[in-house]
Amino acid sequence: MTALSKRERTLVGMAAGIAIVVAGYVYLVEPTVARTREQAALIPAREEVLTKRRALIGRRAAYAAKLEEISRAVEHASSRSLPGATPPLAASELQKLVKELAGQSGVEVRSERILQPVERGSLLEIPVEITVAGGIRELLTLLYRLEGTTKVLTLQDLKVRVISVGQPKELLTTLTVSGYILPSGPTQKQGEKPEGSPRG
Repeated sequence: MTALSKRERTLVGMAAGIAIVVAGYVYLVEPTVARTREQAALIPAREEVLTKRRALIGRRAAYAAKLEEISRAVEHASSRSLPGATPPLAASELQKLVKELAGQSGVEVRSERILQPVERGSLLEIPVEITVAGGIRELLTLLYRLEGTTKVLTLQDLKVRVISVGQPKELLTTLTVSGYILPSGPTQKQGEKPEGSPRG
């Protein structure tokens, strides 16, 4: 093998240097530039995400105050609804309340009947029909006491008739009074067995 001349060694060295430079550009500089461009393209999106997160953090106090306000409203509504988690329990409590108010008003309870619950949006209406006997003044007192109770009650129906022609001041009054509960699950109609109960 013949030895390379000085000129040939120079050319080989220059070629090797150029190859190293090209390889360095292809494998080091170009990927770095590409990554830099990608990072630069992501900067606006990241800035937008950061701005949104800062705005969200800034509104955290307002959200917490709103949540507290809603919680108070729900608690207030719950305190004014009938006690009892199910319609039968709530109806029993409503019967007890109406009979207690009737006794305080001086009217005599003649009959009472629990009616079917009715869905009213997110609430469940629990109606109770009750018939009382007494004078007009006692009846007005009962209506006043029903209106002034701490629970949300509505008078759905009112029928007044005279007990006897000889005693026009003695009235027989049938009232349909409704209270409300927040249902915790599917409404169970009266006479239905709960799910999972053994069939007879």
